[in-house]
Amino acid sequence: MSKKTLKLLCIFSATMVLIFIGVNKISAQEKNPRFKVVVMEEANGGIHQPYVDTANIWLKQLAADSNFAMDFIYDAQKITDDFLANYQLFIQLNYPPYRWSDTAKAAFEKYITEGRGGWIGFHHASLLGEFDGYAMWPWFSKFMGDIIWENYIAGFAKATVNVEDKNHPCMKNIPASFIVQKDEFYTYNQSPRANVHVLASVDESTYSPATDIKMGDHPVVWTNEHFKARNIYIFIGHHPNLFENEVYKTLFKNAVFWAAAK
Repeated sequence: MSKKTLKLLCIFSATMVLIFIGVNKISAQEKNPRFKVVVMEEANGGIHQPYVDTANIWLKQLAADSNFAMDFIYDAQKITDDFLANYQLFIQLNYPPYRWSDTAKAAFEKYITEGRGGWIGFHHASLLGEFDGYAMWPWFSKFMGDIIWENYIAGFAKATVNVEDKNHPCMKNIPASFIVQKDEFYTYNQSPRANVHVLASVDESTYSPATDIKMGDHPVVWTNEHFKARNIYIFIGHHPNLFENEVYKTLFKNAVFWAAAK
């Protein structure tokens, strides 16, 4: 065997070893996700379904790219202490704070109060009041900043959102202001500001078309630091075109890794 042939064989063997190590590393990552997420969303979510469907596609790609695992639930029936113990992050993707059993409520309250995992709530998660024959969940109202839902812009509006805490990890690489092309901008009985840490608010003077449905002080992204769990509520979450908005996708991604403590 010539020296040249021997050299080529050594290079080939070394290359195969590196490929083998790489394949095994990828396989190990697939078997051992960085963290686990449960996503709670409405089945047959009506006007919110297009947003939820688009969010699911985006989330699944993010999970594949970032090596975390996700399970989906469509009601509160499975929620118990033991069930939630499997997850480091709970995403409430437009599922409202009603139609929860007492067992599910107690388990979720413990999960948040004791910091057993993180939480991200979107849009419909702040629909607090009496709806569809269900009484309001008082604990959840407190968690959201002691608010009760009052009204919304049924015809939608375009508006400018201003970042208030640029140093919060969820606002990394988010510009000082950005445009939301289409949303309902819920109003509540009061601003949650006195009870939460506001990360961003909507400038109601920029509503297009103009409307009288306003709050004055109108937070749209906030976290409640009175609870041990890392938590963030993002009102923006109605229209699927949000996933064409790089700023929105960055906010969503930042929230996932911050709330999961990753």
